[in-house]
Amino acid sequence: MKYKVTLRGKVYEVEVERGEAILLDEYEAVAPAPAAPAVSQAAAPAQTSAPVAAAPAAAPAKTGADVAGTQVNAPMPGNILDVRVHDGAAVAEGDVLCILEAMKMENEILAPHAGTVTVLTSKGMVVDTGDLLFVVS
Repeated sequence: MKYKVTLRGKVYEVEVERGEAILLDEYEAVAPAPAAPAVSQAAAPAQTSAPVAAAPAAAPAKTGADVAGTQVNAPMPGNILDVRVHDGAAVAEGDVLCILEAMKMENEILAPHAGTVTVLTSKGMVVDTGDLLFVVS
């Protein structure tokens, strides 16, 4: 049996067979931070320091709707082992964009045509069939 276990922000893929466990893969967990527990006003300590200035807002993540071009979707569920291009790179038709591991096989995801690539995935991500990986424009 195969299991995915998340522990201290890391995901471990483990295969257990006949009482023996084998580590298949390890990568950073991609999940939102847990919400802080609610504290009642009576239990909340009094604020004695000046309020902290808000941090600058992070740039929003790109989505397929943000970029015009040909979408490159995951053909099957699996893990992204390697991303071979960077955001904004020029690619030729047939260039390897990333390596997708599925069922212990490494599959090359290729550029459908020449253009500029927008990267929407990263190494270690777990993807499902149809997930948007790249846009080539």
